[in-house]
Amino acid sequence: MKKSISIIALLLVAMLSLLSQKNVNSFVVVSYNVENLFDTVNSPEFDDDEFTPSGAKNWTYDRYEKKLKDLAEVIKSIPGKERPALIGLAEVENRGVLEDLLEVRGLKKEKYEIVHEDGLDPRGIECALVYQPELFKYLSHEYIRVEDAVDPDYIHRGILHVKGTGPDGSSLHIFVNHWKSRSGGEKETDRLRMFSAITLRKQLDMLLARESGFKVIILGDFNDEPTNNSITKGLSTTNKRKNIEMGEYYNLFYDLHNTGNNGTYNYQGTWNMLDQVIVSYSLLNQKNGLTTGYESGRIFKEEFMMFESEKYGMALPSATYSGPQYYGGPSDHLPVYVEFTW
Repeated sequence: MKKSISIIALLLVAMLSLLSQKNVNSFVVVSYNVENLFDTVNSPEFDDDEFTPSGAKNWTYDRYEKKLKDLAEVIKSIPGKERPALIGLAEVENRGVLEDLLEVRGLKKEKYEIVHEDGLDPRGIECALVYQPELFKYLSHEYIRVEDAVDPDYIHRGILHVKGTGPDGSSLHIFVNHWKSRSGGEKETDRLRMFSAITLRKQLDMLLARESGFKVIILGDFNDEPTNNSITKGLSTTNKRKNIEMGEYYNLFYDLHNTGNNGTYNYQGTWNMLDQVIVSYSLLNQKNGLTTGYESGRIFKEEFMMFESEKYGMALPSATYSGPQYYGGPSDHLPVYVEFTW
């Protein structure tokens, strides 16, 4: 008799656990640099000649189609109860490549919608946001031009700001970034990333001055790490877990990088945490509404996305190209993701 009661009790506990899991709603946010997602058409207004069939990279439709399928496979494989709700993408040429990506089998049924704005980048690559309209209600967006105090004529990639409503009904602001690369030297290009950081921080301060009760998710390829000045000082992010308050922003990848030597991009055998997700205090450990934990930042890395480097003796992200050499991988960056609940 006692044994029967114990079994029934265990079954009840298991059922209650399953019910509680079903009541927890998942809202997964992804940031992914998709490494030069160009179509094969030559656009006269941009310097994209190398990504054409007759260009230096011999970029054919077959290669383009393979890249789309590989990227779709990565996105479909990201953990979560549901497909990602928001996907911030860097290095996309135009709206057309996004539409092609979302037509790939496995993504088409999700009925994602697109936010994209053609910018001023000479090569024609910009940021975009893909979202599930059932989980995120789009309201408006703007393309924020980066202000360069030293060289006003320098063309930075802009920042995509998307305003909407989260699944909990709250005001949710998404900022998708792709800051200046380190090409030419990390120190030599530091000020250029700092200008992007200052421009974004100004937008956040303006938001704080005109709206209350909002939530912010900042994501993208910053080409700097969580401990670099552009992130900690220019953008004024933190990794403190006590007394975080209004106007402060927490980097969910600071500790993952600083203590775990993890990264999303590998340069000459060294991991760099260039891709990050940063959130407002109002998204951390909340009792009600959309929320996540301090240690929720994740890097997505599976065997099919990697190759074994004999030179460095480790598995590295499988790039589409390395210089002029075609390798046929999805991207030289790994995506990062964060699961929110409500």
